[in-house]
Amino acid sequence: MKRIFIDVREPFEFNMGHVEGAINVHPAELMAGAPSLNDIDKDTELILYCRSGARSNASMHYLRDMGFTNLVNGINQAQVEAKYDV
Repeated sequence: MKRIFIDVREPFEFNMGHVEGAINVHPAELMAGAPSLNDIDKDTELILYCRSGARSNASMHYLRDMGFTNLVNGINQAQVEAKYDV
């Protein structure tokens, strides 16, 4: 199964450090329909994270509305790296 890590923090936060291989889909991009995710299958496992889990939780609602079905709130970078061994 394909898994994608999505950092939903602002670009300046992403640039300070992120999960290896993660893509940055910041809040403004999400509000604009997340065009960077257009080519991703809707059942792909998306692991979202931010700093505290609040933005990633809110982002899950937007992505669900866009048709994505396999969403996980990874909370933050440290928790994602520990759980998924990245």
